[in-house]
Amino acid sequence: MSNKVNIFATGITGYIGGSVVAQLLEHPNAESFNITALTRSPEKAEKLKEFVTPIIGSLSDASLLEKLASEADVVLAMADSDNMEAAKAILKGLKKRYEKTGTAPILIHTSGTGVIADAAAGRYSPETVIYRDDDPDQLETIALTQIHRDVDLVLVQADIEGYVKVYIVLPSTIYGMARNKLVDRGIQNTHSIQIPALINASITRGQGGMVGEGKNIWPNVNIDEMSSFYITLLDAILSDKDVGHGREGFFFGENGEHTLYQVGEAIAKALFEIGIGKSLQPITFTKEETDKYFGVHYLGSNSRCRANRSRALGWKPAKTTKDMLQSIQPEVVALLKEKYNVIVED
Repeated sequence: MSNKVNIFATGITGYIGGSVVAQLLEHPNAESFNITALTRSPEKAEKLKEFVTPIIGSLSDASLLEKLASEADVVLAMADSDNMEAAKAILKGLKKRYEKTGTAPILIHTSGTGVIADAAAGRYSPETVIYRDDDPDQLETIALTQIHRDVDLVLVQADIEGYVKVYIVLPSTIYGMARNKLVDRGIQNTHSIQIPALINASITRGQGGMVGEGKNIWPNVNIDEMSSFYITLLDAILSDKDVGHGREGFFFGENGEHTLYQVGEAIAKALFEIGIGKSLQPITFTKEETDKYFGVHYLGSNSRCRANRSRALGWKPAKTTKDMLQSIQPEVVALLKEKYNVIVED
């Protein structure tokens, strides 16, 4: 590659994408990166000019995605994990890049540990498989019907064909409110998905809750530490370290596990102390509530994994499940203010 690395990023206004790009902007070699980022918002595009080269468009603009990917040494795909057409458009562009340069470009794609989730409906299952990201044979047993799996496999096939090196990052339950310069400028989403969804549903019903018994288990990871993994991975690739890709390029993001009961309990406690909740203990969401607030029942599933390959690159997450549970109360307060115009006094 040339001294300048051309990076095309999707999802820059999102929780993960914005956090990753914010860390790239603070990278010791930031001046060697030419970052182009896709956004649907003309207003945010204007703000982004301070940091990157913004392009107004969306994941449905296949020809635009293809063009931008064809100009990139590295694509950071951090938007819709399940958008097959967007993935194919990016691959088409990266194939053109390969045909032009003779060097396989890099695709770092964001999937998720939902790909290994079961249908436990809030139950603990001793039969739940604990997947290891350094065991490709085990990962290949994941059913084709699992969420994210169809896109992941199309990307692996492209890697096999040799015109792109594919690295698939699978974050687990990411927690913590994003705090960085893109958030400060009103560009990036501050909140994750899973825990805020439970918080919002609990605020609306006036009581913390969980799906079923809440005995199901998920891994978790802090937003700053998850974002730092992308940087660790990119640094390793650009420094020509022997980093697995394709079939051997799956990287989990986790540093601990929790039950969904624990999350529901932390939410219930926060709401009770504020005067909104009725009990310190979470109460099971009814089927009607689950359908209304979540649409799908993944919050009752088990998803278990170990980020061995990720850690082998030198990634050293330090925050634990205790930190995740402690992050819930301030996020409840923040969401009450942002979405419900409720100010909680200190």
